[in-house]
Amino acid sequence: MHKRLSRAGALLLACLLIASSWPALAQVLEDPKAEVLPGVVQAQLDPDYWIERLRDADHVVLDAEAIAAHNARMREREPSLHDIEQLPVTLEAEQVRAWIEAASPRPERTLYDEAGKEGSARALDRLVDALDLKAVPQTQVTRYGMVVRRADLRTFPTHLRVFSTPDDRDIDRFQESALFPGTPVAVVHRSRDRRWLFVLSETYAAWIEADAVAFGDKAEIFAHTRRIPFLVVTGAQVRTVHTRERPQVSDVVLDMGVRLPLAPWPADEPLNGQHPGFGHVVELPVRNDDGTLAFAPALIPRSADVAGDYLPLTRTNLIDQAFKFLGERYGWGHRYNARDCSGYVSEIYRSFGLLLPRNTSAQSRSPGLEGVVLDSSTGHDERLRLLRESRVGDLVYIPGHVMMVLGHVDGETYVIHDTSGMSLLGEDGQLRRYHLNGVVVTPLLPLMSNATTATVDRITSIQRIRP
Repeated sequence: MHKRLSRAGALLLACLLIASSWPALAQVLEDPKAEVLPGVVQAQLDPDYWIERLRDADHVVLDAEAIAAHNARMREREPSLHDIEQLPVTLEAEQVRAWIEAASPRPERTLYDEAGKEGSARALDRLVDALDLKAVPQTQVTRYGMVVRRADLRTFPTHLRVFSTPDDRDIDRFQESALFPGTPVAVVHRSRDRRWLFVLSETYAAWIEADAVAFGDKAEIFAHTRRIPFLVVTGAQVRTVHTRERPQVSDVVLDMGVRLPLAPWPADEPLNGQHPGFGHVVELPVRNDDGTLAFAPALIPRSADVAGDYLPLTRTNLIDQAFKFLGERYGWGHRYNARDCSGYVSEIYRSFGLLLPRNTSAQSRSPGLEGVVLDSSTGHDERLRLLRESRVGDLVYIPGHVMMVLGHVDGETYVIHDTSGMSLLGEDGQLRRYHLNGVVVTPLLPLMSNATTATVDRITSIQRIRP
């Protein structure tokens, strides 16, 4: 007995010694004024910090009718979007080849593989050959499908990862985006090896693995997207519950903004071995062995961050939704089961039912959005004025990047964004690079694009999603 007490005492003493050696860490974790990055303190990592600074934070910025009007305007005016439901019954080879050639141009710059080896002309020839453009029929019936799992969209029908520099292993230049379960697509071509499909979704055209798509009837597919009642994923991600009985609906990843119809299911009948009363029964698309589409009931836990409708577009909700990704790893083109800067803001707004183009190039200049364009004639003072007038949810663009306005503190504009990093001038006047690789909160004005150019002076547009 005495020996056991001694060991317990020794363990307690060891814990106290370890705890006493970490006072600085404890202080940082508890002190709301502790600095996380230059200009950012712990308190600012809490969404309530920003919400409490607002007046009428719960005022509805755009109601359902206004959002529907926005989406209609976007579909009418934005050239990067595809109205796949209105495609003709048959497609001509010229159009199909044009889509593929626009999405899969032969690379002109030098690219490197994961070993840092420069790509060869022969390797590029193989990629172009894999497109199998000569096999595009002169005329084909327009076929439709539905995505059954979260799947990458690729520039070429390959898993080959390529990079801009020999020492980069992160930003795969063949990674385009991702599509999510329940997304309708038009399938217009197959790769030479038959393992990839070239598809058009509403927001993107690229190559997707064939087993991620199930072919189905056009009317049935689009009816599924409009069925009510439905659930909307309002968390960063949720998963269906694990089930051995039906692997196709087990642990399915559902990202923010995904909408799925609720499935009728008897309240007292087990679903895949589980009582349905402690979850939400949704209808998921699944792929039969022959590649055709079917639908199957699946459970989402009652604890999951979901809603029975799109969220009201308020500034409170904008901030809350943005912070649900805080600290998530940056994923170029939705890699790493995550997202990049434009995917990030798209999915925030998708949880309100609002449509945005996929990429920053389209978002920043979209004729379907209301905003202000800045160019070389826009002076520094005018740029500062526009930032002072910015509101929560406004989207600020520089070439290749987008940031969402959170608010203002002592005249400083703060943003939340999904970024690989930021640069600031140190006290010695030297440029310092911060590798962030995730969703972060930063002040905007101190950011530098290089040693002599402030980021504010590279802003190309500010999109205002408000009346």
